[in-house]
Amino acid sequence: MMSFKEDFLWGGATAANQHEGGYNKGGRGLSTFDVVTGGGYKVPRKVTFKTANGKTGEVPVDSTMTGPVPENSTGYIKENTYYPSHEATDFYHHWKEDIALMAKMGFKCFRMSISWSRICPNGMYEINEEGLKFYDLIFDELLKFGIEPVVTINHFEMPMYLADHYDGWLSREVIDFFLFYTKTIFERYKNKVKYWMTFNEINVLSGWCQIGVHNNNPQNLYQAHHHIFVASAKAVKLGHQINPNFKIGMMVSYTPSYPMTCKPEDVMEAIKFNRQKEFYMDVQVRGY
Repeated sequence: MMSFKEDFLWGGATAANQHEGGYNKGGRGLSTFDVVTGGGYKVPRKVTFKTANGKTGEVPVDSTMTGPVPENSTGYIKENTYYPSHEATDFYHHWKEDIALMAKMGFKCFRMSISWSRICPNGMYEINEEGLKFYDLIFDELLKFGIEPVVTINHFEMPMYLADHYDGWLSREVIDFFLFYTKTIFERYKNKVKYWMTFNEINVLSGWCQIGVHNNNPQNLYQAHHHIFVASAKAVKLGHQINPNFKIGMMVSYTPSYPMTCKPEDVMEAIKFNRQKEFYMDVQVRGY
C-alpha cells in the first residue's frame, strides 16, 4: 500500500489580497485589488476608478478579474462601498491565533503571499520597514510550530502606483521594480523561507486587477506576459545567488481539456487549448 513520506508538506493556502486585510495599516500602500468591490449572485464585482478629468466610474470584472479599465484612469475608493480586501479575514490583526489553529490542524506548510505594496508602498524603491517586520513575526510564528512557509512573491495584485503611472506590466521598467522588491524579501527572509513561488497562476494573469494593464487587448497581454516571464527568470537567478538552497518555482492554473466528440475539429480545439496552457509552463521550466 502506498503511503506519503513523513516530510510531505500538508497544509493550506491563502493570498494577501484575499485574507490579509489591514489595507491601510502599517505603512502599506494601495494595491489594485483595493479598488475591486464585492459582488454576489448575478452581481459582478467592479473596479472603481477616476478619469484624468476627475470623473468617477466603475467597470464590471468577470470571475477571472478580467476587464479593461479606461486609459489614463486611476484606482479610486468610493465611499460607502464594500471592498473585500480592506479587511478580508483580518489576518493582519489575528495572525497569531490563526497560525495556532493551523498547528492544531496538523499543518506542515502554509502557502501565503507577501503584499508587494506592504513592502514597497508605491512599488518602487522605497522600503517600508514596518511591513518587513510584520512578515518577520509571521514566519517566526510558523517556524515555532514547525510549519514551513511557502511564499508567493506576487499573487494577483500589484501596487496601485505602478498600475496608475506605468500601465503595470506593460512597462518594462516594472521588471526592475519587481526585482528590487524581490531582492529585499529574499535577503530579509533568506534564513526563514526556503520555498518560493514567483507568480501565482502565471497563465491566467489577464486583467487590470492582476497586472495593472488598462487595455487588455491580446497584444498588450502578450507583451505584459513577456515582461513577467523575464522578471520571473531574473528573480529565480537572483534568489539562488542569495541562497543556493532556495526552492523557487511558480504556480499554474491547469485543467486538462478533452474533446467533446471524436470529430477532428473538436480534437484540434482540445489540442490548442492544452497547448496554450502548457506554453506558460514550457517557458518557465524549459526556458523557451
